[in-house]
Amino acid sequence: MTFETILYDVSEGLATITLNRADVMNGLNTRMRAEIRTAVEQAGKEARALVLTGSGRGFCSGQDLADTAGKTVDMEQTLHDEYEPMLRAIYDCPIPTLAAVNGAAAGAGANLALAADIVIATESAYFLQAFARIGLIPDAGGTYWMPRQMGFAKAMGAALLADKITARQADDWGLIWAAIPDDQFEDHIAARARQLATGPTQAYARIKQALRASYDNDLDQQLKLEARLQGEAGNTRDFVEGVMAFLEKRPADYQGR
Repeated sequence: MTFETILYDVSEGLATITLNRADVMNGLNTRMRAEIRTAVEQAGKEARALVLTGSGRGFCSGQDLADTAGKTVDMEQTLHDEYEPMLRAIYDCPIPTLAAVNGAAAGAGANLALAADIVIATESAYFLQAFARIGLIPDAGGTYWMPRQMGFAKAMGAALLADKITARQADDWGLIWAAIPDDQFEDHIAARARQLATGPTQAYARIKQALRASYDNDLDQQLKLEARLQGEAGNTRDFVEGVMAFLEKRPADYQGR
């Protein structure tokens, strides 16, 4: 696929997807949703970490309402056919995913960011579940991510009141990993992305699997899963390298194998 609405780059094991419709605050249309899905799936095959960010002054304003103005749209079908595959691609991506929220993340744009493994926002950014303002419910995974990441009470308030959640609030409430001062944001993202892209890739995949399974498992099931996944991780080259680096008091040279 030739990308028209995003930028895609891979360098030294790090893939970067930049939403690139800055004139509409990177609003999502059919083409962009398809391109994000394709790029994420591609990144999972050729990189060791993925960063998702936006161009211009915003991360993503959600559904581009102008794209559907005057048209009869089956929203249920659009969510099934376009949003779900995009979100599943991010959620199922075998490598660590990092949403670098460089500005406003609203509606489906907020929930696109929350689909990533780690969300880091600049302090001037905000998250907005704007759906109730136009008579809708949070979609694009919002009703799944929010209660799990910041608790039921905050999720309900965010959905019903449709207030802006500042990046600092999102950090304090556990919705995201960190809010970073604007003047430090780019350097911080670059350092975190490089950390993930040069880390023990096979262990990262199993960490994701184990933590997600914990919502459905009882303690015995989770302990058994941990044991199995740890056994697999213990057979990787990266585990051997990590131990040797520790004993030799040097940085580990992980190869993702």
